[in-house]
Amino acid sequence: MMSIAAVIREQGRRAAFYYGGLGFLTAEVVRNLALPPAYFRLVMQEIDNMGVRSLLVATTAAVFTGMVLAIQGAVNMARFGAELYIGPLVALSMLRELGPVLTSILVGGKVASGITAELGSMKVTEQIDALRAIGVNYVKRLIVPRLFAALIVFPLLTIVADLVGMIGGMLIAVFERRIDVALYWNTISYWVVLKDFLTGVGKTFFFAVIVTLIGCYNGLATRGGTEGLGRATTHTVVQVTLAILVADFFLTKLLIFLFY
Repeated sequence: MMSIAAVIREQGRRAAFYYGGLGFLTAEVVRNLALPPAYFRLVMQEIDNMGVRSLLVATTAAVFTGMVLAIQGAVNMARFGAELYIGPLVALSMLRELGPVLTSILVGGKVASGITAELGSMKVTEQIDALRAIGVNYVKRLIVPRLFAALIVFPLLTIVADLVGMIGGMLIAVFERRIDVALYWNTISYWVVLKDFLTGVGKTFFFAVIVTLIGCYNGLATRGGTEGLGRATTHTVVQVTLAILVADFFLTKLLIFLFY
């Protein structure tokens, strides 16, 4: 049985190996960003895979999140006679945090696990080695288009989720709390400013990079056949979720320091 010190050393070694490999892959992707060819067709294909097919997931989560925020906010704000300000509460929560974070976690987990499964199956069946053998830059062809697509899709999905979440909050405010529709949107326009929207959307560019790189690295690092592929896919979902939450904390601290 391994001692605690040995377990700590082993976990530290694995973490150093993982993050080192992820760092090398990131550097390789950056080096290949501007290299030809552009693979526009692959980028458009990935936009469809990531964005269009994830739209229902993002909007469903957003509308119910907005409704829950409105329900909870109305109950608690009514104690202080501030029930009319449900709109700004829902809008600020969605724009700054819940919109970008929930969308990135849900869509990111789906996207990253799919990337890991696809690249992992290519690695297990030696298709990656075949691309190398015929002189194809596999980083440029397999990773860079996915990264560009994610940088386009995540902000757009977040914008849609923000709007749908505020509409969900409006439904609760109007039909359950009897607040006028115009009053709901007027209070939002008065209290919510452009930087609230931009800081939330700005986070998604970082989340897109995190999701894509983790999904690609875990797929390319797959070992152990189909069993290893299943483990890699599971690890990807967990790692993406934790990475987004940790990154969100530091990004929030940075953005508040810079803009608030």
